[in-house]
Amino acid sequence: MEERRQLPPIWLMSLSNVPFGLTGGFCGVILPDLFAAHGIPTGQIATVTAVIFSPSFWAFLIAPMLDVRLSRRTYALILGLITALAVGVTVANPDHPGLVEAVMVSGFLAASLYAGAVGGWMGSLINKEQDGELGIWFSVTNLGAGGLMMVLAGQVLHRCSPSVSAIVIGGTILLPMVSFLAIPTSPPDRQLARESYRRFWREVASLFRVREVQSALVLFVLPAASFALTNVLGGAGRDFSASAQTVSLFAGIGSTIAGIIGSFLLFPLVRRFALRPLYLGIGVVGALFTLSLVALPRTPRSFAIAITGENLFQALSFSAGNAIIFEVIGPNNPFAATLFTLLVSVSNLPLSYMQFCDGRGYDRGGLTGSYVTDAGISITACILLAWLLSRWRRNRKPVDLSLKPVPDDAN
Repeated sequence: MEERRQLPPIWLMSLSNVPFGLTGGFCGVILPDLFAAHGIPTGQIATVTAVIFSPSFWAFLIAPMLDVRLSRRTYALILGLITALAVGVTVANPDHPGLVEAVMVSGFLAASLYAGAVGGWMGSLINKEQDGELGIWFSVTNLGAGGLMMVLAGQVLHRCSPSVSAIVIGGTILLPMVSFLAIPTSPPDRQLARESYRRFWREVASLFRVREVQSALVLFVLPAASFALTNVLGGAGRDFSASAQTVSLFAGIGSTIAGIIGSFLLFPLVRRFALRPLYLGIGVVGALFTLSLVALPRTPRSFAIAITGENLFQALSFSAGNAIIFEVIGPNNPFAATLFTLLVSVSNLPLSYMQFCDGRGYDRGGLTGSYVTDAGISITACILLAWLLSRWRRNRKPVDLSLKPVPDDAN
């Protein structure tokens, strides 16, 4: 308890998440531009980028290692260094897509595990009352870092040689880890560190029997508040007769600004509402906003309204989702990094399959088809989840998230 009273401000703790945001901005925006500038076909760029981002779905399989042997700060330092090296090698070799794919899959895996290490580290330090605040700031630093990478890398790559650009961009990813010096840490659970591999995995499996974890998994795996329509709108500028400059402005930096504003809008809401109903409420209100877009004319101004609004609601949902994850982790949880990585991975799933659904909606009915598909599925998921959560709340029993060790003779 003494250590927790000496914590730095939450916004400073959230700077630990900046390297992950920088890496996401690099992989999502800068890397495709680098490939295109070196004549790599668009289809190949899309495939390589998708493969690079794939660890966001399966990194949780490796995440339990973050909770044993070494402190989470040590793991974060090692993984951050690997991420920065991978980005540096990529910047220096953008005309070798095969090499870049191999290097950046490892690099983004390291970045995903880095996020799990710092998320578990910070989440296990804070008080329950700080879950919402840390969730908001994690979203802000992630979005802000992504936008910073778009601006910084674009300028550096234009003005500097590949070798200098590699050093500057890689160094930028490492720099925020200076904040680690201000944040206390603790060694991993000694009992877990002494356990056999088999027994350790029995305890990991026991996470799925915890009611709080079960409800969070169901909440995130369904598309209640994914707002994957942002990805569809980014490629639909011609439907609005929007110029390439308008699309670039509002789908790039404009979306980052809207996301940061949306994250901060959660502050007054978390003080008044419980996190899970709030998350579903964001999904319903956001879906109604999506349906309202059907009435707008197909003009550049409508494009700006649509993509800005969708990004704002998506940031709200991400911030609320982060807060729920920190709430599930709770203080001093020996599996904090495992839980953080698992729940983030699950929350990424709707972004993938809803983009497919929205695309099919577009094929059938253009933008209106996408709007109706996205909003209809989201509202249905929210209603189903509200019913499930109300039943779980009525049957709820006290839950111990400290995850006491499983006896040696447990089956």
